[in-house]
Amino acid sequence: MSTTERPRILVVGGGYVGLYAARRILKKMRYGEATVTVVDPRSYMTYQPFLPEAAAGSISPRHVVVPLRRVLPKAEVLTGRVTTIDQDRRVATVAPLVGEAYDLPFDYLVIAMGAVSRTFPIPGLAENGIGMKGVEEAIGLRNHVLEQLDRADSTTDEDVRRRAMTFVFVGGGFAGAETIGEVEDMARDAAKYYPSVKREDMRFLLVDAAPGILPEVGPKLGEWGLEHLRSRGVEVYLSTSLDSCVGGHVVLRNGLEVDSNTIVWTAGVKPNPALARFGLPLGPKGHVDVDATMQVRGTGHIWAAGDNAQVPDLAARKAAGDGNTSFCPPNAQHALRQAKALGDNVISGLRGFPQGEYKHANKGAVAGLGLHKGVAMIVLGKFSIKLKGRLAWYMHRGYHGLAVPTWNRKVRVLADWTLGMFLKREVVSLGAMEHPREEFYEAASPVTAAAAEEAAADRKTRVKESRTHEREAAKAS
Repeated sequence: MSTTERPRILVVGGGYVGLYAARRILKKMRYGEATVTVVDPRSYMTYQPFLPEAAAGSISPRHVVVPLRRVLPKAEVLTGRVTTIDQDRRVATVAPLVGEAYDLPFDYLVIAMGAVSRTFPIPGLAENGIGMKGVEEAIGLRNHVLEQLDRADSTTDEDVRRRAMTFVFVGGGFAGAETIGEVEDMARDAAKYYPSVKREDMRFLLVDAAPGILPEVGPKLGEWGLEHLRSRGVEVYLSTSLDSCVGGHVVLRNGLEVDSNTIVWTAGVKPNPALARFGLPLGPKGHVDVDATMQVRGTGHIWAAGDNAQVPDLAARKAAGDGNTSFCPPNAQHALRQAKALGDNVISGLRGFPQGEYKHANKGAVAGLGLHKGVAMIVLGKFSIKLKGRLAWYMHRGYHGLAVPTWNRKVRVLADWTLGMFLKREVVSLGAMEHPREEFYEAASPVTAAAAEEAAADRKTRVKESRTHEREAAKAS
């Protein structure tokens, strides 16, 4: 047991699973029964399904994030990283934003670190790629795309213009298809305000190694989404991959080469690599190995769920028969339900009661491809309803509008959508936000040593010349 007066339930990660699991535990817990501590490098949770709309300006970025301290007022929220876990001593090492790392004892542990972008050793990707896992990246992408239109409109150099107007997106899953759909929509609207920029001047490319896009909604809706994007002028290259993007020179496996300032990477996710330092049993792809109760195998006090865990999909295994080893896919639908079930199991473990197994059948999937455009697959028992176009887009917004945490955020997002029905989209680039102190620094910073020497030498020369003129004037008089 830990040295704290009350047992501590340590939640590592404040993302979707971490937030909802902590809320569930606090709701079910008796007063003073335990201390709930949440540790995350950020003080907020990001609702990732809204990132494409945030990148397009349909939702304010502030409404895509949920502040942990506000939503979890009864929890201890620490901003930092858990670097190591000593399972024998039940102690986690926490590295705060500032200061030295310290040990934090715990009695029960929840691993909810989520996933990071899955990348490959592609030359130039780290230097030129833009991810879409956080709200900072969504804001940066929006500012970057609008800045490219500013560049194209202000130059007469055709090479510079062509490079600025070429946008490459890698990954044809939900994140990639939704992001390119929303960003293309925004760029189309923004082009109306640039005298020399037209949508026909822009080039949007979507690249994926798979033979189709949007596999989450099935082949038929995926094919409709593919044709829809192509009808909007998006070039889609399937069964190919990115070989190189050094200096913005994009080379695809199929031989196509283009120059671009915008390379967006959405080609899947992988479990947080920090899991490898925790001494937990991991699956072949780096996920924490858990049983159907989401308890880490071989332990009695550690649970994991969400993108960083391989949770058995009991519904799929039952449908497929014996021998099936499928796991729950990493999506918001499962993360929400797993978090609640995990919270219940932590309380059961705390009180010594039996734990329940997680079993949830897939209810379908929804995706937005821009304003009034989307695809949706709704599963009702053995039947499925497939929707496309405006109706699917309404389903997409309706589902995520209800799923985003807290009524505060639901109302704010609804307000953004309502205002968007009557007001035009904002198309202003605030790229200077990424370096807000740069202009002030240039104005206030002291001169460099070289500049100071040059200024001193210039003053000496002027003094010397002045004295020479004075002597020559005195001789002349």
